[in-house]
Amino acid sequence: MPELSIRPSIGVAEYPALVAIWRSAVDATHHFLAAVHRDQIERKLAADYLPVVALSVAEIDGTPVGFAGTLDGKLEMLFVDATRRGAGIGTALLNHVLAEHGVTTVDVNEQNEQAVGFYAHRGFEVVGRSETDEAGLPYPLLHLRDSAAA
Repeated sequence: MPELSIRPSIGVAEYPALVAIWRSAVDATHHFLAAVHRDQIERKLAADYLPVVALSVAEIDGTPVGFAGTLDGKLEMLFVDATRRGAGIGTALLNHVLAEHGVTTVDVNEQNEQAVGFYAHRGFEVVGRSETDEAGLPYPLLHLRDSAAA
C-alpha cells in the first residue's frame, strides 16, 4: 500500500498540479458553482490565491494528491483529487494543519454538503454565516470553528 506524506509546497513549479487537483475536486463537489465562476476562480488560483497561503501538499509515491492552504490560523483551502476521495487524505491534511499551522477556523460553502459534513464530523461548529462568498458571489458561506480550540 502506498504511503501518504505531507510536505510544504515547493512553490510555483507545482502550481499546475495543484490547480489540476483543485479542478478535479471542484468538478466532483461544487455542483452549485456556475461554470463561469468556476473558470474565473481557476484563472486566479495560481497567480492570486496559492502564493498568499502556506501550502501543505499531500503526496503518494511523489505525486501530489491533495493540498491545504492556511493563513493566520485559518484554513483557506483544502482539496483532494477526486479519484482519491475517501482515502483519508483530507483528514490527514486537516490534522496536519491543525497541529502544524495552528488552524482554528475555516469557511465552507453552505451548498457543499459533503464539506460541511466533513468538518462537522471532525469537531468544527458553525459560528456564523455570510450570504455571499469573499468575492460577493451568491454562494453562502458557513464560518466554522474547531470546537477543540474554543
